[in-house]
Amino acid sequence: MACFSKITCVLALLLSLALVSKARVFDSVDYSRNKQGFVSIKGSHFTLKGSPFLFNGFNSYWMMTVAADPNMRHQVTEVFRDASAAGMSVCRTWAFADGSSNALQLSPGTYDERVFQGLDFVISEAKRFNIYLILSFVNNYKDYGGRPQYAQWARNAGVQVNNDDDFYTHPVVKGYYRNHVQRVISRINTITKVAYKDDSTIMAWELMNEPRCDVDYSGRTVNGWVQEMASFVKSIDRKHLLTIGMEGFYGDAMPEKKQFNPGYQVGTDFISNHLIREIDFATIHAYPDIWLANQNEDAQMAFMGKWMQSHTADAQAILKKPLVIAEFGKSNKDPGFSLNSRDLYMNAVYTNIYKFARNGGTLGGSLVWQVLAQGMQQYGDGYEIVLSENPTTDNVISRQSHAMTTLSHLVSTNN
Repeated sequence: MACFSKITCVLALLLSLALVSKARVFDSVDYSRNKQGFVSIKGSHFTLKGSPFLFNGFNSYWMMTVAADPNMRHQVTEVFRDASAAGMSVCRTWAFADGSSNALQLSPGTYDERVFQGLDFVISEAKRFNIYLILSFVNNYKDYGGRPQYAQWARNAGVQVNNDDDFYTHPVVKGYYRNHVQRVISRINTITKVAYKDDSTIMAWELMNEPRCDVDYSGRTVNGWVQEMASFVKSIDRKHLLTIGMEGFYGDAMPEKKQFNPGYQVGTDFISNHLIREIDFATIHAYPDIWLANQNEDAQMAFMGKWMQSHTADAQAILKKPLVIAEFGKSNKDPGFSLNSRDLYMNAVYTNIYKFARNGGTLGGSLVWQVLAQGMQQYGDGYEIVLSENPTTDNVISRQSHAMTTLSHLVSTNN
């Protein structure tokens, strides 16, 4: 486009230089100078350096795997840079890849140092961009190995394992898991030279991504496992927060709450599982487009509102712990999807989150699923957001980040 005047040309040039300068500022940050404090909890709220900490964040599960290849690490940097520019301050990602291609843990206790150094890079880059991490130890599903891989490792060793749910009860399989937890927490980062257990860049550990148990829908089997593993984690690391990684399904502790489930149970109990003392905060995930796929969008939105409201109230009144909406999003595979419909959906969810946080509840923040860099189509699952390619969605996210940060300051002032 031609310039209409010399003044316009000068302004355009200055704007271009400012944008370039902004991008280069991020690239020149020295992560070793970033003095992040540990995120902690006071009462039933997140705090950071003595002040309330309310956040807007994202999921990028793939980071370690991609960063294992030094030639692809720019994609991790791009996501952190764009997320930071949008005001997002927490990222949830995997600290596992079990027995699969490009695995971190090749077999029980045997690790690929190349992949571990990929996780080192992820942590160092997060620190560089002042983004906190929630690191998950294992998957419930077969993707990236997960619970099924642990059970298969036991079978390969000649152990009698009945099904994948023996992950929660068999001493051999539980031993594999404890060893992995120990290995990750005690890891010394090859870039920062700081042990993971001493690194404030890590906001929290997560026991498992979306634990489920088909042999016991009451939630008691998972409850026993959570109690055992939460105690173990806290025995070796008391600096970091700990969460389970649950979706939020109700169980037998309060049967009247099951009406809020999307028509079925998964073997967890939002109430009893999160009441375990060593668990510092609760999580829920929200996928009404999957859980209620046979219902229309209005019904799905109505479910979403009730789902959030019920868990927010329970976190405050019963658990007395912070709550994080750790996964939510809008899939481009949904009928009638458009970028505008995604923006409207996310804005509606964000509005509710802000309202619950503003009204004195324990809701601390949310993590949208999921953010990718450019050229990462192979990691797309329908929910992907490339911030640099989706300016309207980036704007929705930025507004929420600003709102939550501003609310943190208001809460701090009022206290």
